[in-house]
Amino acid sequence: MIPRLSVLDRSHVRAGGDPQQALRETVRFARQVEQLGYHRFWVAEHHGVPGVAGAAPTVLAAAVASATEHIRVGTGGVMLPNHRPLPVAEQFGALASLFGERIDVGLGRSLGFTGAVRRALGAEDASRFGEQVGELLGHLDGTAAVPAVPACGVSLPVFVLATRSSTTAAELGLPLVIASPLGEERMLRAIDEYRADFRPSARAAEPYVVVSRSIAVAETTEAARRLLVPEAWANTWSRTRGEFPPLESPEDVLAREMTDRERTHFTRAMSGHIHGTPDEASAAIHDLVARTGADELLVTTTAHDPADRLASYRLLATLT
Repeated sequence: MIPRLSVLDRSHVRAGGDPQQALRETVRFARQVEQLGYHRFWVAEHHGVPGVAGAAPTVLAAAVASATEHIRVGTGGVMLPNHRPLPVAEQFGALASLFGERIDVGLGRSLGFTGAVRRALGAEDASRFGEQVGELLGHLDGTAAVPAVPACGVSLPVFVLATRSSTTAAELGLPLVIASPLGEERMLRAIDEYRADFRPSARAAEPYVVVSRSIAVAETTEAARRLLVPEAWANTWSRTRGEFPPLESPEDVLAREMTDRERTHFTRAMSGHIHGTPDEASAAIHDLVARTGADELLVTTTAHDPADRLASYRLLATLT
């Protein structure tokens, strides 16, 4: 059986559009997937990236929560090295005070894409991430010297995002959200270590694993594969030119004459995702869940056409 399905949206800018349109599309998309029955809708944090508009995740989460009724809303995630724990705790406390128990706190450790971005943010060393998460929990729970008002007394689930290490989530007894940009083997090893080292806490009595994966579903295998093309090319551009651009259409990308270096990066960027017809996607998802024991899937599907993306999520929601 397929576990709970949730959504991660990065507010991608599309060629010919602008960041303002991308943010409005995120809010509209949240309303649409809520109607399809998805469990959570999370937004991300990126800074100084021309192709991504989501730079203020708690502000965007507030807009999403105000436009929806029952879907859980959160961040995937707030990158804690870019912030002090107290104001982050206060922001989430305000969200939970306004929108009740629908709010999730997703915390990551990624730094800005470039040195200039990191300097502009005043980012801290990511090696302090575990300490920062502990500080934030203290502010939320009222055990720190400075409690986060109005966070104390409200229900706020906290998740730790990881790609290679699950230590912080296991030590603090928090749910783990994990992706596999460094390879499936590393992800599976991190999940095993998380479950083995997990320390029960007031927030989680037992391990809880959310696997983040790009999934594209369409009526044909080729149509599903084409949904992956725009982001794969944007990733290729960022690897070869140092800048993640707005999403181009699949037709424009596939019409390009790529260099050998670009083709290598593009081929790599097109791999590692689940895509196909409903039957093909269902089989691949069941295999992923069998290998990971995932309690939940956090799905990101980045298509150039919002209608194509919604169609993919609609088909995905029907799988069993």
